[in-house]
Amino acid sequence: MTTSQTIPSPVGDLLRQWRAVRGCSQLELAMDMGVSQRHISFIESGRSSPSRALLLGLSNALAIPLRDRNALLLAAGYAPMYAEPAWDAAEMRVVHRALERMLKQHEPYPALVLDSHWNVLMTNEAAPRFFSQFVELARYPKPRNLLRLMFDPQGLRPFVANWDAVAASLFQRIRREAVGGVIDDATRDLIEELLAMPGVSADWRTAEASATSPVVPIRFLHDGRETSWFSMVSTVGTPQTLAAQELRVECMFPVDEGGALA
Repeated sequence: MTTSQTIPSPVGDLLRQWRAVRGCSQLELAMDMGVSQRHISFIESGRSSPSRALLLGLSNALAIPLRDRNALLLAAGYAPMYAEPAWDAAEMRVVHRALERMLKQHEPYPALVLDSHWNVLMTNEAAPRFFSQFVELARYPKPRNLLRLMFDPQGLRPFVANWDAVAASLFQRIRREAVGGVIDDATRDLIEELLAMPGVSADWRTAEASATSPVVPIRFLHDGRETSWFSMVSTVGTPQTLAAQELRVECMFPVDEGGALA
């Protein structure tokens, strides 16, 4: 083996890792990109330096999240392409206005804007009104984390009648709604934190929800009355900043229109 074949390649290592995440072979990636498998192999081994345009094409082919595309560009010696403004920065105003409109239009039902780690960034007026029926929200510092609020034995958990099914479905959602379908370190830490809470079963992490209904409702108990809710989740369709890609809007709907809490 020649020295040129063993030169460390940070960009090559990252590309190989993403191929593994997507279950994509060098040949499949090469065919998607219209290049030779040898070219992909040379990039991963460090024998060839990819152009910026090729890296962006590979990122598209592998559906790499924007944050990780920046890391790939930096590893190859290029400037990052995707900005990281605050979610409510001036350049995000067009998205922010759309979020405000969505939240307002969803009244009188609860709606929340979450970041990629389930921190609550915005709500409509109905959301704190709804959740404060069960817990004193002031006990939870902002930004409040929806998963911690759900799993906390002193939070919402005691008020969920079908807790086991809901907990299992939430673990499924963590993976399904992760940006790019990949669990990052912060989300992995959050999962471990939830699993360490009293009464949380590790089995919920891999449990499959029942398929007897189109959704897994959350059945809340309040003053001896039970109401069922499900969520619709929306994302930005064509994000070009990290904040835009990592936002989610969660809108809650009553399963029974006549059974919603006042």
